[in-house]
Amino acid sequence: MSKTHRFDLVIFDWDGTLMNSEARIVDAIQSAAQFCGLPILSHHDSKQIIGLSLDNAINQLYPGVEPGLVVEVAKAYTQHFLHDSVVDMQPYEGAQDLLSELHGRGIKLAVATGKSRTGLDAVLALTGFEPYFHITRTPVESASKPDPLMLKQILEFCNVDVSQAVMVGDTSFDMQMAQAIQMPRVAMSHGVHTLEQMAGFEPMSNFDNLSALGRWLLS
Repeated sequence: MSKTHRFDLVIFDWDGTLMNSEARIVDAIQSAAQFCGLPILSHHDSKQIIGLSLDNAINQLYPGVEPGLVVEVAKAYTQHFLHDSVVDMQPYEGAQDLLSELHGRGIKLAVATGKSRTGLDAVLALTGFEPYFHITRTPVESASKPDPLMLKQILEFCNVDVSQAVMVGDTSFDMQMAQAIQMPRVAMSHGVHTLEQMAGFEPMSNFDNLSALGRWLLS
């Protein structure tokens, strides 16, 4: 019987790829900055770091900030994002149908995210998506994007060759880490970075919704 799908393993970024959480992340960044006495950056500037580990994101937004203040900002961000924010976030339309279909076809699924382990576990529980994934990786167990360590760990765990896996993401960080190990990669334009920002890392295709991505993966 011929294979009816393109890849044996699909690795998803989380924020901006499966979850429409940009507004809530920016709200948490701005609230944490205000709480810690740092300048409140614009929505556009704040969202550019989505996908990085929290410490790396803070250091990029506020270069030269003392390590102790980075810790305080991270704590304030986590508190606001998980507990205090009133900004809604939902999976993108078609996310559950896509994951269910891929999982039902026997395709292995994984998450490679810049979220903390605490943050990822919370949103996996919120969405009910956890059972779909063979493995999830955060910077807590790995390294921050664009370092490709997360992808290497996922490939080893799933026992899949890099040529039979694909990274699906919405930022240049996702595309860069996949390119570093010659992993096929697909850009989603409904998230944080523009297609122009991701184009330099040569994604093999791009889509503006998850339903179109699914049709392509299963073609």
